[in-house]
Amino acid sequence: MRVLVVEDNEELAGLVVGGLRKSGHLVDHVPTGGDARDILATHRFAVVILDLGLPDADGLSVLRGLRARNDPTAVLVLTARSGIDDRVEALRCGADDYLIKPFAFEELIARLEALARRPRELHGPALVVGNVTFDPATRQVQVDDAPHVFSSRELVLLEALMRRKGRVATKRVLEDELAGSDGELSANAVEVYVHRLRKHLGELGARVTIHTVRGVGYLIREADA
Repeated sequence: MRVLVVEDNEELAGLVVGGLRKSGHLVDHVPTGGDARDILATHRFAVVILDLGLPDADGLSVLRGLRARNDPTAVLVLTARSGIDDRVEALRCGADDYLIKPFAFEELIARLEALARRPRELHGPALVVGNVTFDPATRQVQVDDAPHVFSSRELVLLEALMRRKGRVATKRVLEDELAGSDGELSANAVEVYVHRLRKHLGELGARVTIHTVRGVGYLIREADA
C-alpha cells in the first residue's frame, strides 16, 4: 500500500517511514501542510498519516481541503492531542481514524491495514488497458483475469502509466512516483524499470504497449490487434 506521512518531527517521521517500508509499504514523507497539499494534488495514496501540529498550518486544514474536493483517500490522524473534543473535531472534518502519540507501532500497522480493507470503490475504480487490470485497493494486477505478481516498483510504474492511459507521463513524474518506494534512484531508474515492466508484461501476454516519447516520457495504450 502507498502511504503518505505528514509529520514535521524528523526523528518520529524517520521511525514511522522506516518501519512502514520494512513492512513492505511504499512511503512518501512531507513535513508541512503546504507540502502535503502539493503532493496530494498530483499523487494518489491508499492512506495519509496526518499530524495536526504542523509548522505552517493545522493539519485539520489539510484534511478539510482534501474532503472539500471529494477526495476519499483514507486519513489516519496521528497526534499528541488527546482531548475528546480534538478527536470529535477531526472525525467530523473527515478523518477515518485517530491515534494518539505515543503509540505502539504494531497498532499503527493494524489500523492502516484496517483502513486498506475499506470498500474498493473508495480507492477508485479498477484501471484497465487492453487485457490488463490494476486494482488500486488490493494493488493486484490481472492479465486475462489471471492474477500475477509484480515487484513494488513495477506496480508503482504501471499504476502511474495506467492512470494516464493514452496520455504521456513525463519522466519527472515517473521519477517522483518511483522515489516513493525507498527514496533512492539511479540516474536511469525510469528507463530500467520501464524495460523490466515491458518485458514482464510481454511474458504474460499483455495486450498493451508502453511507448517512448523521446525527451518527454512514456505512455501506455492497448496494443494494436
